[in-house]
Amino acid sequence: QVQLVESGGDLVHTGGSLRLSCAASGFRISESFMTWLRQAPGQELEWIATIYSGNYARRYADSVMGRFIISRDNAKNTLNLQMNDLQSRGTGVYFCARGNLPPWTTRGQGTQVTVSE
Repeated sequence: QVQLVESGGDLVHTGGSLRLSCAASGFRISESFMTWLRQAPGQELEWIATIYSGNYARRYADSVMGRFIISRDNAKNTLNLQMNDLQSRGTGVYFCARGNLPPWTTRGQGTQVTVSE
């Protein structure tokens, strides 16, 4: 059974950092494109970052470029997202998903990140 479980969400002040993790089971993340998504209150899902299978290339949304880093730990079958210099627009529920294109039907339940002034 394929399952994704996010963790690491918290309340953080503007400019702070946070590291999210996503534990995968039922498949190998090393063999899949993996993506982080964000859903702000009242908004649609927003693509944040993707890490490719194979060559491990990474792509980022312009809004997080230079501040967020997506990575994977194959030994732990875990996807990570290091978030630095968080801003208020970073508030939302963060999801990890399998694949690199919508509708990202295979995703976890999400973890809440709140950025306060």
